[in-house]
Parts: sequence; C-alpha cells; structure tokens
Amino acid sequence: MTRIKYIFGLLLALALTSCGCSSAKKGVVQYRAEVVAEYPHDPSSYTQGLFFHEGELYESVGQYNESAMRKMDLATGRSLRTVSLGAGVFAEGSVILDSTLYILTWQNGQVFLCDPVSFAVRERVAYPREGWGLTTDGEQLIASDGTDVLYFMDRDLKVRREVHVTRDGKKQPLLNELEYIDGKVWANVYTYDDILIINPDDGVVEGVVDCAGLLKPRDRDLRTDVLNGIAVHDGKVYVTGKYWKKLFEIQIKEK
Repeated sequence: MTRIKYIFGLLLALALTSCGCSSAKKGVVQYRAEVVAEYPHDPSSYTQGLFFHEGELYESVGQYNESAMRKMDLATGRSLRTVSLGAGVFAEGSVILDSTLYILTWQNGQVFLCDPVSFAVRERVAYPREGWGLTTDGEQLIASDGTDVLYFMDRDLKVRREVHVTRDGKKQPLLNELEYIDGKVWANVYTYDDILIINPDDGVVEGVVDCAGLLKPRDRDLRTDVLNGIAVHDGKVYVTGKYWKKLFEIQIKEK
C-alpha cells in the first residue's frame, strides 16, 4: 500500500510539473494604477490607438464620420496635426514601424499604410479580420481582434504566429488597445477598467492593473466612455479613454 501511494504521488508530481501547474500556482499579480501626472485630453476623441514615436504622441480616433489620425501635444491636449480618414471608415489601433504608419479599421477589411509625417495614405491592404488594437516590439506588428488571440505579423501584415491569451487558465476575450512595454504586451480589456500584462511567448496573463477611479466623476459627462489607450515613453506609462477629458501618467503598485 505504501509503495502504491509512493508511485501515485510521484506520478501526480510529474503530471503537475508537465502541465505547468507549478507556474499557475504563482498566480496573476494584482496591481493598482496610481496617478503621477494628469494632462488635458480632447473629449471629442474616441481613442483607439495611442502611442509615442520619437518622443511625439500619436492618437487614432474611431467612429464613422469622426475617424482620424492625430499628432498630439501632450502638455495641452491639442492636436498638432489631424487628418480625416473618411466618413465610411471606422479607425482602430495604430502604430509606426520603421517608416510606415499602420492604421487598422474595425470592419472595413483594410489596413491603411500611411506616411508617418503627413499621414497620407500610401496603400490600403486587405485585412481578413476585425481590427482592434495594434502595437509593435520593434521587429513585428502585434494585433488584437476583440477575441482572446494576439496576432504577430510581419511588415507585410502576414501572420507569423498566433497566441491565445489566458487568465488563470481561462481564455481572455475582448483584448483591445495594445502596447509593448519591457518585453510584455499590455492590453486594455474592452468595457473593463483592467489592463492586462501578457507574456507574449505563451499568452499567459502575468499581471492585472486596476485602473478604476482614474477619471473622477467631475471629469465625466454623458458621452464619457470606457478606458482605452496605453502609451509608453522614456519608461513612463500613459493611459486615457474614449471621450475622456484627461490623460494620465501612471505608475503601478502591487496590491
């Protein structure tokens, strides 16, 4: 009987190791977002993509009849350059990789490849899925489509790898705006105040940043929508939301 118990225990230990349960026991680290600084943000912006490039802040704006690409002044929240993307376009995530500005569309089935300075559209490339979030690790594009999948694409938008994102072992859908920070993918979860910190190798959510309460009631009105927009510059993380009046520099603290 003792031998049977020993063998059973050994087999159980091996099974736990092989299935990765030991890492699962570590759990998801819970963080809270603390405001370091706040800046004005255009409340007419239905924020889709938010990123810095060469020290400048860029924002893609969604909604039909409102979709546009903007270069923003962080200090004032004013647009330094705005280019409309057309009444029939619903713009989504955006990013600059090398000398190309990529702008996803939601259900238009296209990605706009633009000049990063003028925002002039050089080419429209067919896209086989919904466009949601977009970022880059400097070598490839990383996109979301509102499901639990992250798509790793080359500069020609060809998918080289797909990763299914899991949180506590369960699929995590509604991945939206993305940012690549210190080797991890940060992702907004659509309609939630959480930002996920995702391991890009296996899709495991390693951390959750609670951003509830960042935007105070006095800064809200009937049009104020959900948290969306993550950007990083010089190690500083910035977040905002759709039709928000504020953009925040945050730091995260473990709960």
